Amino acid sequence: MNTLYEGLFIFPETLDEDTLDLAITRVKEELENLEGTLESTTRMGKKNFARPLKKQKAGYYVVMTIKLDGSQLDAFKKRLTLATDVFRSQFVLAEEAEVAQEA
Repeated sequence: MNTLYEGLFIFPETLDEDTLDLAITRVKEELENLEGTLESTTRMGKKNFARPLKKQKAGYYVVMTIKLDGSQLDAFKKRLTLATDVFRSQFVLAEEAEVAQEA
C-alpha cells in the first residue's frame, strides 16, 4: 500500500538551473524504480543555512509530495545518497505536514 509523504530535499548551491532540473529528474527516476510516484514538486529557492554544513553555506530547497510503499522508504533514502545530487532529505507523512501548516 502506497503512503503519501512530503519530502524536503536540499540540493547543493553549486548547481545551476539546468543541473538542478536534472537532479530533480534523477530523484523522480529513483522513486519510479521503487514503484513510487511523484505527486507534486514545489521549488522554494536558494536559502542560506544557519551554520555551514560540510563546507556548504546554502542550498536549493525543493518540497516533493510522493507516494511510496512505506517499506521502500529506507531503500529510497539510500538510493538518494548514492545516485543523486541530494545534499539532505527529510520525509514526513503528508497528513502530518498539513496539520503543521494550519497551526
